[in-house]
Amino acid sequence: MNDERFRLTPVDVRRMEFPKAVRGYDKGRVDDFREQVAGELDRLTRQNQDLDTKVKSLTEQLRGFRERDKALNEALVSAQQLRSDVRDQSEREAQLIVREAQGEAERIVQGARVEAMRVVDQIAMLVRMRRGYLTQFRVMLERHLAEIAAEEDVPDADPNAILSSESDAQTPSTQRSGALFRG
Repeated sequence: MNDERFRLTPVDVRRMEFPKAVRGYDKGRVDDFREQVAGELDRLTRQNQDLDTKVKSLTEQLRGFRERDKALNEALVSAQQLRSDVRDQSEREAQLIVREAQGEAERIVQGARVEAMRVVDQIAMLVRMRRGYLTQFRVMLERHLAEIAAEEDVPDADPNAILSSESDAQTPSTQRSGALFRG
């Protein structure tokens, strides 16, 4: 018999009537067997229903797990893409920062070189000014030393002789001033 065409339920077994025959089966034993078969069918039907319920529950759980798995996979792919994007962006930003730092370092170094050249030029100018000052000072000192030496060679004058020569040459107005000088 094909399982799809013939469905036997416990009620079918309990209601089944067999025709009476002369040399038939023992009715009590057939009834007992029918009751055992019906009980087993009840048990199997309940078990089948329980299994169907479990299958539906497990199928629902499986669908939920698959949805979660799909969501987790999508989240994982998204996180990997985000990580990759963040890493790429970080690398680009790091390269930009390095380039900016190198540019700033070049500007600082160039500024320091210009400043160093300016300081070197100022030092050279100060050295030239010092040499010029020392040369001028030496010339002035030599001139003063020459004047001192020239004054040392002049004989000392007699103050009385100076006064007498002045008194001869004085006029009345100059005599008064000479008297002031003597006094």
